[in-house]
Amino acid sequence: MDALYNTLFSELRDATNASASACEAVAKRLDYEVQRICTESERIQDSGETDTWAMTLGKHRLKQCLKYYSLGSHQGRIELHSTLSAIIYRYITPPQVQTSYQARLNLIEDFLQGFYVEALNAFRRESQMPATYQPRTLLELAEYMAFTERYAKRRIPLPGRRSQQLIILRAQTFSKQQPPEVAIDIEQATDHGGSGDSDEPRPITSQQRLREEMIAQSDELPEDSLRDRIVEELLAYLKERDQEDCADYFALRLLDLPTPEIESMLGLSPRQRDYLQQRFKYHLIRFSLSHHWELVHEWLEADLERNLGLTPQQWQALQDTLTQKQAKLLMLKQQGEPDSEIAKVLGLTPTQFQKNWSALLEQAWEIRNL
Repeated sequence: MDALYNTLFSELRDATNASASACEAVAKRLDYEVQRICTESERIQDSGETDTWAMTLGKHRLKQCLKYYSLGSHQGRIELHSTLSAIIYRYITPPQVQTSYQARLNLIEDFLQGFYVEALNAFRRESQMPATYQPRTLLELAEYMAFTERYAKRRIPLPGRRSQQLIILRAQTFSKQQPPEVAIDIEQATDHGGSGDSDEPRPITSQQRLREEMIAQSDELPEDSLRDRIVEELLAYLKERDQEDCADYFALRLLDLPTPEIESMLGLSPRQRDYLQQRFKYHLIRFSLSHHWELVHEWLEADLERNLGLTPQQWQALQDTLTQKQAKLLMLKQQGEPDSEIAKVLGLTPTQFQKNWSALLEQAWEIRNL
């Protein structure tokens, strides 16, 4: 494993401004973690390619660490917070309460503060660090944040040959128990305010400030707030139809994870993932054309006030394809008539009206995407 340590140390020295001793310490801890994994994994041991596996795992961890290092102290925290929030979003729900978007954000915030402390304790334990260890330099903080992301995504075996990410299991338990708010933010989890050398100034970020950062974009950009509403509604739509696997897939897609990583996290073969993707696409189209279509089309700037997002030429092409009943339906919709009144005028049942309107939206969708 000396080759792995030398590689880690060399790349840390080249990519950071940290001292040689700091790079050496981090390289040793990453090397130790990889050695432990390779030793404990029967699959790796049986492969006969332990060194190859070690190098792959080591470089992956190094890449994660350098990602957070390059983001810096403040933005790295926001990135980690956003990543973990996206994973647990749909699992954090107050019992017997109608959850608003802001209420769920607050609960996510409370849960994650405790999780950061748990991850720090796990980092100390697994790295054989003293119980008093605190990341103090930017490189050490980046190492801790990268570990926290990996720790959160660990797959925990469950009965029935299933598995689940550790942070999701923790979030589910949290939602059921609803413990008092843990007033500890990521700053407190990683620094007790003591002195020490630092690669970069560590700005103080309170719990409220971090919470504000999470919702800053939705406060400033209406389209982001609308996107969040669509995400929430789509997740609820999938859950109502017992499409939990589609919801899991959607949550991972929101993180922009590469396809192989999604397959690994969901325990799927490429063929199974492709089938799941097609099923999710079907439900996405149904949601977009039948359920909450106004929300989706408003986000796409393709609502009725904008002629369903069609150019004048496309709008005319749509008009040419409509039946007389569809044309009247569209005219009444643009006039703002209630669906029940339109259905009555056209002699349609509510189900027939919905089918006709969905078909019309689909025609516009196809023209718009030509």
